[in-house]
Amino acid sequence: MELQAALEALAGGVRPAPDAYRTARGDWLRRERRRRLVLAVLIAVVFTLATLIGLWVLNQTPSDPGVIFSGAEGVVAGTGPG
Repeated sequence: MELQAALEALAGGVRPAPDAYRTARGDWLRRERRRRLVLAVLIAVVFTLATLIGLWVLNQTPSDPGVIFSGAEGVVAGTGPG
């Protein structure tokens, strides 16, 4: 019972700063803006890297037709042997 009375007396003497809510809300909004900015930059970096890697991989294909198409000149689909 004495502890409760002491805590009530201590809590009764605490007064928040007049602009505490405004300060806390401003801090929260700043953190939220920063979080969104970091997320947007991260998304842009990942998208750019994926695009560049994809273009690089597509550019690495050999320029010669390859084994799959050797001897297939003049063959029309559906008219081959068989």
